[in-house]
Amino acid sequence: MAILHVERLGGLANFGGTRSRVRSHGKVDTAALSATERKVVESLFESQGESEPPGMADGFRYRITRTTDAGTETVVAPESAVPATIASCVKDEFV
Repeated sequence: MAILHVERLGGLANFGGTRSRVRSHGKVDTAALSATERKVVESLFESQGESEPPGMADGFRYRITRTTDAGTETVVAPESAVPATIASCVKDEFV
């Protein structure tokens, strides 16, 4: 299985931005995900993420990166499209 590297971006304070003093990141092994969560992750990579829902300009987005035999892939998806197990692996750190 693959390791997913996850970063939380955006929100009202613009976490993860170039001038942000808070970095929100984590990682999770896809083996720890349920079959349903793995399908959601696959669909995110196949669709290249989803567009931001209307009215969610200050919502969080998640940048998810994985390395496969085909190379490194990255997708950015709104919080509403990311499984809870992936979102909960993210921890905040001051930089």
